[in-house]
Amino acid sequence: MESLVEGLPSPNPPPPTQEARPAASDVNNDSSITSSKKRKINSSEREDIDSISSSPKTTNYSSSSCTSTSQHIQKKLRFEDSVDFIGLDVKMAEESSASCSSNKMKTVFLAGGVGHHANGLTKTAGSTTFSNSKPGAAKKLVIKNFKEKPKLPENYTHETWQKLKEAVEAIQNSISIKYNLEELYQAVENLCSHKISAKLYKQLQVVCEDHIKAQIDQFREYLFLLLTDALDSTLFLKKIDKCWQDHCRQMIMIRSIFLFLDRTYVLQNSMLPSVWDMGLELFRFYIISDMKVQSKTIDGILLLIERERSGETIDRSLLRSLLSMLSDLQIYQDSFEQRFLEETNRLYAAEGQRLMQEREVPDYLHHVNKRLEEEADRVITYLDQSTQKPLIATVEKQLLGEHLTATLQKGLNHLLDENRIQDLCLLYQLFSRVRGGVLVWGYFLPNTKHTMVINPEKDKTMVQELLDFKDKVDHIIHVCFMKNEKFVNAMKEAFETFINKRTNKPAELIAKHVDWKLRAGNKEATDEELEKMLDKIMIIFRFIYGNVVPTYSFMVICPNRLCQNLPGNIELTVNILTMGYWPTYVPMEVHLLPEVSASIKPFRLCYFMACYGKKELQVSLFQTLVLLMFNEGEEFTLEEIKLATGIEDGELRRTLQSLACGKARVIHKVPKSKDVEDGDKFSCNDDFKHKLFRIKINQIQMKETVEEQASTTERVYQDRQYQIDAAIVRIMKMRKTLSHNLLVSEVYNQLKFPVKPADLKKRIESLIDRDYMERDKENPNQYNYVA
Repeated sequence: MESLVEGLPSPNPPPPTQEARPAASDVNNDSSITSSKKRKINSSEREDIDSISSSPKTTNYSSSSCTSTSQHIQKKLRFEDSVDFIGLDVKMAEESSASCSSNKMKTVFLAGGVGHHANGLTKTAGSTTFSNSKPGAAKKLVIKNFKEKPKLPENYTHETWQKLKEAVEAIQNSISIKYNLEELYQAVENLCSHKISAKLYKQLQVVCEDHIKAQIDQFREYLFLLLTDALDSTLFLKKIDKCWQDHCRQMIMIRSIFLFLDRTYVLQNSMLPSVWDMGLELFRFYIISDMKVQSKTIDGILLLIERERSGETIDRSLLRSLLSMLSDLQIYQDSFEQRFLEETNRLYAAEGQRLMQEREVPDYLHHVNKRLEEEADRVITYLDQSTQKPLIATVEKQLLGEHLTATLQKGLNHLLDENRIQDLCLLYQLFSRVRGGVLVWGYFLPNTKHTMVINPEKDKTMVQELLDFKDKVDHIIHVCFMKNEKFVNAMKEAFETFINKRTNKPAELIAKHVDWKLRAGNKEATDEELEKMLDKIMIIFRFIYGNVVPTYSFMVICPNRLCQNLPGNIELTVNILTMGYWPTYVPMEVHLLPEVSASIKPFRLCYFMACYGKKELQVSLFQTLVLLMFNEGEEFTLEEIKLATGIEDGELRRTLQSLACGKARVIHKVPKSKDVEDGDKFSCNDDFKHKLFRIKINQIQMKETVEEQASTTERVYQDRQYQIDAAIVRIMKMRKTLSHNLLVSEVYNQLKFPVKPADLKKRIESLIDRDYMERDKENPNQYNYVA
């Protein structure tokens, strides 16, 4: 027979059963009662417990060998308000008597703890065994759980849900909640603990869905007012934003109440959205996915952005909130981004066409840079980061990519001529964004400066202009273009292109320019400056295809200059050196011979007496012969000077031109003109003055005659024959068999200098005669390589 004390049922699952420990004490002692945790219980619980404890149950122990009288011992368990758990220590002792064979019946009452979770403790006769039959031995006590799980009270689920529903509706209507949030959370936990989670989730979804359905009718009324111009689009966007903000705030509070449901039932069912995601799906389905509401919302957002691009001030926080809403609802890219990029493309395409015609290139570049900064700021402020790359690419394409050639054609010359460093830096920054921008710049540069090469009127200044332009471009590449390798290569290709537009002439002019600089010597530049100038000329020299012409030009022009400056067979025993010819070693004191010292002193005195206050002319031999004639007379004609000196007619005319028509005019010419003609008369210029003591009169450069030019060209062709032959043999050795037209095309591709078709045909015939190649026997227009 069992002795059982049951507690009240609770909505929460019971905790693990606690075991009573038997203690050794006298059997007559009362059971000791200890309490470990305490809580208040209500009066109904006390009445139930008193009713249970007032009905004692007894356990009879009987023996087959003797008859005993049953004794009933009753104990009434009383529960105080502060009792949480009652532990019972039971001591059992066996009294034996030698004269009595009957056993005393003992009744044991076990009380289960009544508190947050009530358990029943059961002790049966069969389950109680004695480890030792001796007096004072400890007995084992077995504690069992309820045979049936505790059940919720009747109507508990319905009443609890009504309480939760009332709280949810209060949150949705923005009114105060009657119940404590902790109490509501505990109610959700109780329902979930008794397997009512699925029903609770569906009920919550229905309540949220009903509330959101009611909102869509309100927005349809707003749409009607918007169509009748009774409602501004900005006000409509603000109402959408307020509805979204209220919905987010409500779902946060609802989720906090149903957090236990979210973290247990929903987490265990992967197909179910969380409470927050459920709210987003309902809002997206019933409000934003409504085509009229969505269309007007996107139109309003695009209108605000267009106003901001036009210079108006808008509510950026409203835009940021609405676009964040679209992103959270996962419709940002499909519903907004695509239309936004299309509108951006249309706007900047029209703006680029209009501004390219209205504005100058520097102003246009600054406008493009401003637009790029504005769009980058929009991405940071309210657009999604995924929009940044396609948005910037659209602006660059419509404002830069579509107008690369027009921008350079309209403004590059102006920027280079005026040396607009800042604008050129901006040009580089913007063109670097566009694919192919560097190549366009490189292709456009030859067309910008080719006029300085092909225009014969600029032959006198062409070389200096090329040098100045090269210095300017190098400075721009270094400062503005950050030594970009692509720009450096584009510059080289550009110079090679436009400097070779005029065959051979640039090379001749470069040679004459070098000759003129060498004539001037230290009068116009120091040694360091002269070296730098020659280095720059060599750079220009490398751009010319086939460097044979410049070489022959140097060979023809420079020897003429050197021969004209020879002093003849004049033997001088003493040389007075100017600073430019002083020795480079360190001066030191040496012991001179007495004869040398005796000669230096009178010479020094004589030199200073003779040269003090006088001018010194540095002239060539021909110029000296002409000037010495005026010691014999005051005026001479061209024929008289020619007869007296014996100088060749052309050379004499250049000599007289240098003395009478140059900067330092030591003789007069009548009549005055730049050229020397027959019948001209010459006289000494007694009024000649010059600020320098040493005056150098340069000889007029001898012009290259047509015969000399033809001779130079012929020698160039003779030297180029070997290059042409090598190219033909190299091509035939690789191709073995080739037609005439293909061979000519291949040769032109390999050679960097121009070749006339007739000259090329002569070289082919020459190689055939020398058995390097042969004509095909069946097809005379085809050649075969001879190994």
